[in-house]
Amino acid sequence: MAMTQTEPRAGMKEWCGLVVIVLVTLLVAVDVSVLGFAIAPLSKDLSPSASQLLWIMDIYSFVLAGTLVTVGWLGDRIGRRKLLLFGAALFGLASAAASFSTSPEMLIASRALLGLAASTLTPTSLALIRTMFHDTKERKAAIAAWGGTLTSGAALGPVIGGLLLNNFWWGSVFLINTPVMVLVLILAPLLLPEHRDPDRGRLDLLSTVLSLAGVMTLIYGFKELVINGYSHSAALWAAAGAVLVVAFVIRQATAAHPMIDLSLFRRGSFSGAVIVNMMAAFALMGSSVLTNQYLQMVLGYSPLKASLWSLAPMPAIGVAVGLSASLGRRVRPAKLIGGALVLMAAGFGVLTRVEVDSPVAVVLAGVGLLAGGMVAARTLAAEIVVTSAPPERAGSSVAVSETFTEFGIAFGFATLGSIGSAVYRGDMADVSPGGVGGPALHALRNTIGGAAEVAAHQSPSAGGALMNAGREAFTHGLQVASLVGAVLMALTAVLAALLLRTTPLEAALPGSLEAAQGGTYGAVPLPAPAGADGSPAAVPPSSSAAADDPRR
Repeated sequence: MAMTQTEPRAGMKEWCGLVVIVLVTLLVAVDVSVLGFAIAPLSKDLSPSASQLLWIMDIYSFVLAGTLVTVGWLGDRIGRRKLLLFGAALFGLASAAASFSTSPEMLIASRALLGLAASTLTPTSLALIRTMFHDTKERKAAIAAWGGTLTSGAALGPVIGGLLLNNFWWGSVFLINTPVMVLVLILAPLLLPEHRDPDRGRLDLLSTVLSLAGVMTLIYGFKELVINGYSHSAALWAAAGAVLVVAFVIRQATAAHPMIDLSLFRRGSFSGAVIVNMMAAFALMGSSVLTNQYLQMVLGYSPLKASLWSLAPMPAIGVAVGLSASLGRRVRPAKLIGGALVLMAAGFGVLTRVEVDSPVAVVLAGVGLLAGGMVAARTLAAEIVVTSAPPERAGSSVAVSETFTEFGIAFGFATLGSIGSAVYRGDMADVSPGGVGGPALHALRNTIGGAAEVAAHQSPSAGGALMNAGREAFTHGLQVASLVGAVLMALTAVLAALLLRTTPLEAALPGSLEAAQGGTYGAVPLPAPAGADGSPAAVPPSSSAAADDPRR
């Protein structure tokens, strides 16, 4: 009779530790979007140039994306709790520096440090969940809380920013982070365990440079191409980034101590989970760019009112968190993740029905389906990612996945946003208000914001006609971009179902995922399924895992 190994259940310390992790994750997610309302007052105070303003906005995400792989390896090597404490301290100090910046250069440098700190916190927090929660059901619930916090934080950012700026100066959107991070520094050593892999070898400086330069350059070049149109310089940046990324991959295949295990990508489960994370971020970012503009420019809501309405889908996020944790215990990942992606496709389908005079409930229904599907898909995919590698290398595998997620965010903004813009320009190509020419005519034909600026200087009748044309064109662009999004998410659902078809229900049990696919943990061979019923054979742990895993 087969004996069943019972994993130790989490106690009060672990669940309180999860609160600390969720708190850290919330601040990182909020900081991505909190800056929006502060642009006008900080511009008045610091007088940045147009180029400096763009760097203030973008440097956070550029540094975050570029350093994820390195800090993921570093957390596995020196200890995840130690790295989280370093990141929390740096995040708090950089937030204080940003809030009291006296020049654009100082704010740009502070935002860069915030991006570096954030890159230490995101993969480390999820990898710590892998260490703290050994029971599969409890770990699913913990990861669900982590995934829901990421999405909720991004939605809360504009609201928090708006409320703070109604009462304080622009630096308050940063300074709020500092006392929270001080609390984290106090609680984390008491509640979070340490976990590291002393056998990770030395840090490969060449790999570090290649990953940082490649990811940052590629994202920057692609973003320039989409936002400002084709230029030789933008194309060169993108091409140089692509070359550096390829060089990084080659280096990982030949290095004695690689930062990432490329063999992970030969497993359908890991590749599928990474693609799911990337495309879920792609969809939500691409749709939010268009729907936020729709609420403000078409329905005429103020930025704060639009951000408050954007909180309406929060119940859908809560339901998705609960269902993903509950159904994940009974439904195989391929079916559940595929269903979540289909739900996202349905959300895009609802957005294709939005008209200029549609009730706001139509937009919110579409966004709610997208947000719910995204949280469910990302939560389930996150568990596959974090359990695809041995426990001592979970930080690195999470960092790789989160890097692809950052690409998804950039490409979602660029791709769906550019489709909407192309449709808008096509519909507005023949619009020529009397007396408007030159840069003004170019502006109104390119963005609805430009149309609103020109309309404000026209007579009421002419301005009203111009805005009606702009609203119709923008809504048409939203419909077409949403149709493309629906098709892409449906295709992603099919791809995910194929890649994850062999992923077992309890993928997080020791060795089950790898054994089911005949994968490897580095040089340790993992056997194929042992029986006709598909139950996996046990996997012998590596020496470092046995030394560091608290279960042993």
